[in-house]
Amino acid sequence: MIQNTKCECGHQNPVGTVLCEACGKPQHQEDLESREPLEMRYDGIARRSQKSDPTIIDLVWNFFSSVKVAIYLIVITLLGAMLGTIYPQENAFINMDPSVYYKETYGTLGHIYYSLGLSHTYESWWFILLLVMIGASLVICSLDRVLPLYKALSKQRIPKHIQFLTRQRVTYQTAFPDEEAEEWIKKAVAPLKKKGYRVKTDGSALLAEKYRFSRWGPYVIHIGLIIFLLAVLARGLPGLHMDEHISFPQGEIKNIPDTTLYLENIDFRVEYYSEEETPEEFRNLGRIVPKLFETEAKLYECTADCTDPSRTPQLQEVTHHFIRVNDPLDYEGLKAYQYDFDLTPILRSVSPEVIDLDTGISYGKIQLDMQNPEQHFEAGPYSLTLKEKYMDFGLNDEGVPVSKSPNPNAPAFLFAITGPDLPEEGIQYLYFPLEIDKERFQQDVINERLNGGSMPLELNVDGMENVDIIESTSYLNIRIDKAMPFVWVGASIVMLGLVLGFYWQHRRVWIRIDNGTLVLGAHTNKNWFGLRREVADVLQQLDIIVDEKLLDNGGNKA
Repeated sequence: MIQNTKCECGHQNPVGTVLCEACGKPQHQEDLESREPLEMRYDGIARRSQKSDPTIIDLVWNFFSSVKVAIYLIVITLLGAMLGTIYPQENAFINMDPSVYYKETYGTLGHIYYSLGLSHTYESWWFILLLVMIGASLVICSLDRVLPLYKALSKQRIPKHIQFLTRQRVTYQTAFPDEEAEEWIKKAVAPLKKKGYRVKTDGSALLAEKYRFSRWGPYVIHIGLIIFLLAVLARGLPGLHMDEHISFPQGEIKNIPDTTLYLENIDFRVEYYSEEETPEEFRNLGRIVPKLFETEAKLYECTADCTDPSRTPQLQEVTHHFIRVNDPLDYEGLKAYQYDFDLTPILRSVSPEVIDLDTGISYGKIQLDMQNPEQHFEAGPYSLTLKEKYMDFGLNDEGVPVSKSPNPNAPAFLFAITGPDLPEEGIQYLYFPLEIDKERFQQDVINERLNGGSMPLELNVDGMENVDIIESTSYLNIRIDKAMPFVWVGASIVMLGLVLGFYWQHRRVWIRIDNGTLVLGAHTNKNWFGLRREVADVLQQLDIIVDEKLLDNGGNKA
């Protein structure tokens, strides 16, 4: 429980108050005996972090309200951010296994880097936790100081304690008749107002103040930083931020992850520099340099059946653009940049015939899509069920079939076939669409081993008209950053706070005349020389000539 202490002026101050909130008299015995200038950082106010007998909540508050803790958190976060720049982050790659890439490219250090999770530093839980802790520190530091400071500045008492005035860094004392005090105070208002001060008087006491708003500069910076951090954290939420490199095969419509947008690569074309146009350094290396490569793209918005995989989504075209380097497709915050391309032909689909090997009868064609094949097919009296799909067929160390990559480099399909003249449980048939793969992996031998004898059926492609080839693939960098405007808002508020703090200084001048003495005290948070010069100039206009250098450390003791 907070206990109050009472000043001699009658004002009750919370425990932890250094200077009386009303008259400014030092509250600690050691301060009363000292002659050093007063600590005026927060006007001597009590803060919650100084509460006696703190609870668990107070201890947490005290931890985050510490400026020292905030500095440690910022330093640790900066070090963590530096670790994330040693090697490229995972999101900079496309169609690449990071566990293999880091080891092959950077050796053992790269493998350790990946194993420690530093390859995705900025999305890691510990980095996000550090940002959250910095945000909490900013909020609590601000609340711990700005609320009591606002209370102290908004209810300033005009007459101040003599010791408060004489222990300011800029101060002046001189003998002065009490009977002329109020008249002199009224006379002092005009030159102070001319200097831009707002002046309040109370009998023979005066308070002049200007640029109080500059005291809020650090807290405005805190508000900007909090908005900035919230915007950075919001970028981790689905739909607010994306920076992905995605492949779009020519002729296909592909969904952009975490959105209801679909992009179609209608056509891709590339032009190369002629031999005469090619720079000499590339000509000597025998390299062909692309002059222009562009993707003709259409962007669609899904209007119905967007989340039902069993139904075809209903799409509506929203924009059509030729995407070139530095000329992205731009639609409502989504930008698609031309990143790279691949002219290697890729198998899209095949339409093999189901043929009886004994009679040569064809039971029709089935269409096999490389990416999303159907699961069941009917060919005459036979039923084919797709059991496994291997996009890049290979065998692991135990001899078990696996897919080495998601790309259709060596596609293979394992079917279960049932029908007349076949065993009740059917037969298994492994099919390779590419002839080179049939020979390389010995398709006929594998199928004979799977079924313990020769095969009565086969799947066969007759002619290229039954093969659909993707002639090129365009790699696009898809970027969405709906949080970026808030990042700029936060940065602008930070800049405003910096301007408030750097270009203006909160200045106050107190004057008190009683017991035959005029006592002046003045305070500012920076630029003491300017304040000292202003005070000397005002006194000169009031017929008190004093060397501005004598205003330091007690000034003229006449």
